[in-house]
Amino acid sequence: MDGPTPAFMKTILLISRCPPYPLHLGDRLILWHLARELSGRGHTLDLLALYDRADDPQWIAQYREFFRHIELIRESRRGGEAYLQRLFDPSKRFAGNPDMSFSPELWRAIERYLQVHDYDLAHCFGSVSVYEYHPLFESMPNLITPYESHALFLRSAARQGQLSAALRLPIVRRFERFMYSPYDRTVVIAEKDRDMLLSLQPQLPVDVIPNGIELGRFPWQGADRDRGTLLFVGNFEYRPNQDAAQLLTERIMPEIWRQMPCAQLQLVGNNPPEWMRNLADSRILVSGRVPEVQPFLARATAFVCPLRMGAGLKNKVLEALAMGIPVLATPLSVEGINVEHGHSAIIAEAKDITAAALHVLSDQELRQRLSLRGRQLVEAEYTWEKAATSYERLYDELTRKS
Repeated sequence: MDGPTPAFMKTILLISRCPPYPLHLGDRLILWHLARELSGRGHTLDLLALYDRADDPQWIAQYREFFRHIELIRESRRGGEAYLQRLFDPSKRFAGNPDMSFSPELWRAIERYLQVHDYDLAHCFGSVSVYEYHPLFESMPNLITPYESHALFLRSAARQGQLSAALRLPIVRRFERFMYSPYDRTVVIAEKDRDMLLSLQPQLPVDVIPNGIELGRFPWQGADRDRGTLLFVGNFEYRPNQDAAQLLTERIMPEIWRQMPCAQLQLVGNNPPEWMRNLADSRILVSGRVPEVQPFLARATAFVCPLRMGAGLKNKVLEALAMGIPVLATPLSVEGINVEHGHSAIIAEAKDITAAALHVLSDQELRQRLSLRGRQLVEAEYTWEKAATSYERLYDELTRKS
């Protein structure tokens, strides 16, 4: 544990936009690991979570031990009219009764839990799907973790020419100006997300608590790596990961193959679209979802992450650093991670990734340095124990003020 345990254990109501499992869906990592850490330290947790996948309820056994009570609520469809009402009518921005909310069932569940149990604080995970229930617990310490600024994500997508992102960006910016205002604290996982929220509302109390890594599950592997293999890992339901894979297969790898015909690319992750699956051949592996990514991280020569869209901290990069695979990434890919170019990672703009990849693949001394320093960085700054301790300190601060 990083730092002292607070003197008094907390009873906490967690209200989440999604359940904490399965973990190949990256937005579930924080909730799962934080609940595991906090429950293991003696805190009492109750969970109310929305869900939108038919198989979500079947995974409850994977996290039941972390919670005293669990209730999953099917997420209701949110129509455009409801968003417009919240945008233009300040009186409708926060729900005043069940029927004003996106999910009357969630409203009633929160109300019921608050009547039956005594909580030290309420902690929301998510943004637009959970922020509006604040009036129910405004009299007790409360905080919200939206993970990232969605406006920051849309701005990066708009810069890549996505018209839909450019059209949605002004709307999301207006929402992020008011959604978190009444909360005692807002927590994001990277500094760039904090900066975006503060640019929209300068008085917002915002903390940054990065994600972590289970060091035991991602052991350092600095030797016996394959030669000439580039690896990219991601959930390919997520548009930024598809864009990165397209950049790799259409622009980066053809240039690398001209100089290194035997080089290989591995695209590992959930739900690759048909166009990606059709690329699979002797030089491109498209694995689909795998039980564990660790075998791939342990064997490939280098991890390449050419993201051009996104926000928040990238767990895939932390996992690669932890296992000692040399990391080559765009600046956006390492936002929120204190890597140093040439020391713990190679950072290059998308247009320069090819030359940087050839350099990494041909320089064993560089790869060894990146491998060791990357692991050291994660050990020092990015563990779930450290993240949980940061939340404990924040909980203590908020409850002392109440």
